[in-house]
Amino acid sequence: MDAGNPTTARTIRVAVVGCGYWGPNLVRAFTELPEAEVAWVYDRDMGRARAVARQFPGIRVAAGLEQVLQDSGVDAVAVATPAHTHAALAEAILRAGKHTFVEKPLALSSADCRKLIELARSRQRILMVGHTFLFNDAVIRLQEIIARGELGEVWYLHARRLNLGQIRQDVNALWNLAPHDISIMLFLLGEFPEQVVARGYDFLGQGMEDLVTLTLEFGSGKVGIIEVSWLSPNKVRDLTVVGSRKMALYNDVSTDARLVLYDRGVDNVPPELTNFGEFQFRLRFGDVHIPHLPMREPLRVEVQHFVECVRTGKRPLTDGENGLRVVEVLEAAQQSLAENGATISLVRSVGLAA
Repeated sequence: MDAGNPTTARTIRVAVVGCGYWGPNLVRAFTELPEAEVAWVYDRDMGRARAVARQFPGIRVAAGLEQVLQDSGVDAVAVATPAHTHAALAEAILRAGKHTFVEKPLALSSADCRKLIELARSRQRILMVGHTFLFNDAVIRLQEIIARGELGEVWYLHARRLNLGQIRQDVNALWNLAPHDISIMLFLLGEFPEQVVARGYDFLGQGMEDLVTLTLEFGSGKVGIIEVSWLSPNKVRDLTVVGSRKMALYNDVSTDARLVLYDRGVDNVPPELTNFGEFQFRLRFGDVHIPHLPMREPLRVEVQHFVECVRTGKRPLTDGENGLRVVEVLEAAQQSLAENGATISLVRSVGLAA
C-alpha cells in the first residue's frame, strides 16, 4: 500500500513534467482546483513549456527537472511524458521526496513498477497512476450495477478503442491504448486474469503493432476481449458487458447515453415445455434503460482525488499496485504477441485492493 504523510490544509503546489499531448490538460485540471496550484511546468522542448505557461499566468517554466525537484515548496509532481521515460522520472521524483502522479502506464515492466511501489512506501509518499476512466461516472455506475447483481452472472466483456491516430513511435497500440480497458475490466470485475492471449498486426511497417486484439480469461470463467487500433476511420470507445440476466453498453463518445442497460438475453426453455423434449433457447427483448449520470469531467475528479490523497495520506484508488496489475497484464500480452498468439499464464503478485 502506498503511504503518504498528511499535508496541512494549505494549498498543494504541483509541478507538471511533460507539455505535449496530455500535459496541458493536467495543468488546466490542477489549476481549476481551489486547493491546488501549478508552480512549474517542464518539458525538454522549452517552446512547448513556455506555450503552456503563457496560457496560465503565474506558472514558472523550469530549465531542467532538477530545478523542480530542488524547490522545497513543491509538494507533488505529475508526469505526462512518453511511456519509456515514466520509470526513471518517477524514481527521481520520489527520491526527491515529492508525491508522484504518473500517466499510464506506470512503467514498461513490472519490475520497475515494484521498484517504484517500494520507493514510495519507504519515502512515505503517494504514488498514483493516471487510469482516468476509473473516475468516469459511467464506469463507476456500471461497477455498482455489476456488484449488486443486476446483470446476473457476467459472462463476458468486449471493449473497443479505435481511432485514426494518435500514432505513437515509442510504444505499440497495446501499450498506448489497452491500459485504459484493462484497468476498467479489472475494476469492474475485481478479478485478476489467469491467462492472456494477444494477436497484433504492423501495417505501417514501423516495427510495432497498429492493431491488437487480446483476450483475458478469468478464473471465474468470465472473459474480457479488447480491440485497440490507431488505424480506424471512426472514433470508437465502448464496452459491452453481457450477463445472464441483462446486458450493458458503456459508450464514452456518446453525449446523451454514455451508459445503457438492456433487459435482453437468451433464456433456456425446459424440455417439458418444448415440443421435442430437449432444451431450446428463447431470445428475450425487454426494456432499455439509460441511467442519469452526473456531468463531471473524469480528469478533474482524478486530479482532485490525487490532491486529496496528498493532503490526507489516503490510499489512491489507482495506486502503484493498481498500476502494477495493469502492467503485468500488458507484459503477458506483449509476450503473447511475440509468441504469435500463445496463451500466457499469469500469477497474481499482489492482492486486489478492498
